[in-house]
Amino acid sequence: MNITVYLGANLGTDKTYAMEAKALGSWIGSAGHRLIYGGSRAGLMGILADAVLEAGGEVIGVEPSFFIDAEVQHEGITQLIVTDTMTERRAKMIEMGDAYVAFPGGTGTLEEISEVISAKKLGHTSKPVIVLNIEGYYDHLEALFRKMVEEGFLTRKDMDKTFFARTVESAAWHIEHT
Repeated sequence: MNITVYLGANLGTDKTYAMEAKALGSWIGSAGHRLIYGGSRAGLMGILADAVLEAGGEVIGVEPSFFIDAEVQHEGITQLIVTDTMTERRAKMIEMGDAYVAFPGGTGTLEEISEVISAKKLGHTSKPVIVLNIEGYYDHLEALFRKMVEEGFLTRKDMDKTFFARTVESAAWHIEHT
């Protein structure tokens, strides 16, 4: 199974993020899954990719050419797909994924998972969509979803199409059982 993970190219301020990125990568690799991610060697992205590789898994990075020019790509991954734009990168990562996970990250992570959440709501995919809410990082996003339901902008049924997981183990279970 191809697991597309969206996450930060920075480490963040909480060391738990790095530990959990390693745990997620170890699970992906040891379970025989393949990681699809943004292709960087930096921050949480690099930790995740390295953990998948260390566990014997395959890693496919998808990176726009301007990141290649900045030399941020991970040289040790199984395959690197180079796109012209971020839009093409997002489309390729969605196309390749069998499940989608948002790990703590910045605005790019939020943009990427939002596109997948919308695709699931519209019925363009039935694949699992997980927000990995490590240390409550996405508590406010989950609260915003509930507010959308309360205010009539989102149905509860559509909200439930996105699974908010608090642990790597619960995310893994959801991916393997839905």
